Amino acid sequence: MASTRFRSDPGLLTRMGVVMLLVGALYVTVMVVLIAAGASTITVIFIAIALGLGQWYFSDKLAMTAMRGREVSPQDAPELHAMVDRLCAIADMPKPRVAIADIDVPNAFATGRSPKHSVVCVTTGIMRRLDREELEGVISHELSHVAHRDVLVMTFAGFLGVAAGLVMRWGFLFGGNRGNNNGNGLPFIVIWLGSIVVYFISFLLTRVLSRYRELSADRAGAYLTGKPSALASALTKISGEMARIPTRDLREAQAFNAFMFAPALKGDSVSSLFSTHPPLEKRLEQLSKISADLSRPSA
Repeated sequence: MASTRFRSDPGLLTRMGVVMLLVGALYVTVMVVLIAAGASTITVIFIAIALGLGQWYFSDKLAMTAMRGREVSPQDAPELHAMVDRLCAIADMPKPRVAIADIDVPNAFATGRSPKHSVVCVTTGIMRRLDREELEGVISHELSHVAHRDVLVMTFAGFLGVAAGLVMRWGFLFGGNRGNNNGNGLPFIVIWLGSIVVYFISFLLTRVLSRYRELSADRAGAYLTGKPSALASALTKISGEMARIPTRDLREAQAFNAFMFAPALKGDSVSSLFSTHPPLEKRLEQLSKISADLSRPSA
């Protein structure tokens, strides 16, 4: 975690380490199997490194392009910049770039490969629906993701799962199938089924981490502003507004649910096992406990 005034979260660091270790081990296993099956070692390593570096370096640009976000200057959005300036000063962290996505889905996200190369983006939909304190609560949540390097970890963990499946298939195409001529290669059906299993395991691991990091960001953001009720109000308001957004618009945003403040979903349309975010009730319960904690007189 970067050195900031956000509360440290040992639980988040532990979960990040465990998930990254498990997904990394899964990824290495895939490459070992491919090489043993006859795929070119250089080809496999090249694909892995190229995909990893590309995803890491261009994560902010990819997310901004997909969500139609545009970076704004202090002259373009003075109130938004002032809010980010204030929160960054309180948190003692570098100020990320500030962007606005011109879509009606009320949401926000943070992305970027490091705190110094990050961007916090809010949609026009969320700016229209939230008051100043509520929006400040959302931005403090997103800044917590930046400070904890959540974006880097989730991008890397998610990439490993996808890349493992791709490398498994590509490695087969680029050399793994040559062994079939002399009986030493793996059958295509084994490669295909293996890629599905690899993706599914990594998918579940990253979802578990994603749900916890959302709770951690809520907690850190609420303690930073000292106004957990404002964040709770924002969550409640956004969740209610999602039901009024056209399904087509929500589908466009769902691909980036893991980076969003709230999932772009209508109701309980997916099992909690596959969700990127914890249930609304659980998030509100945590914020209620924080509010009670802050209201206690200090010893």
